[in-house]
Formats: sequence, C-alpha cells, structure tokens
Amino acid sequence: MSSKTKDDERLLSRDEVEERFGVTRRFLEQSAMNGKGPKLIKIGRSARYRPSDVRAWIAAHEVGQL
Repeated sequence: MSSKTKDDERLLSRDEVEERFGVTRRFLEQSAMNGKGPKLIKIGRSARYRPSDVRAWIAAHEVGQL
C-alpha cells in the first residue's frame, strides 16, 4: 500500500480538516448539527472525517462559471 493510500485512509480531526482543506472547524461543528457538511464518523465524543468524504463533499458544492 502506498503512503498516499495510507494517508487517505487515516481519519482526520476537525483541526486537520481545517488545515488540509481550509474548511473551518466552526463550520464543521455547525454543519454536524444541521447535517449539511461532509460525512463524519463519531468515535465516542470525537468527530472524524475520511479525506475522500471531505473531497467528495467539496466537489459536490462546486459551482461553474457564472
């Protein structure tokens, strides 16, 4: 398994999602409450995100040229 694949499987915290994708922690917290953000995985009280789910969510919100 390549290091890119291993990195893609690693679950990210909200801080890591913010650092890697630029989606703020505050937005992720709010969207988790109203169901509008990327898919998340709850582990105890922690929220974790798959990088592929965050990428898919970002792509789904892409807007073409106006």
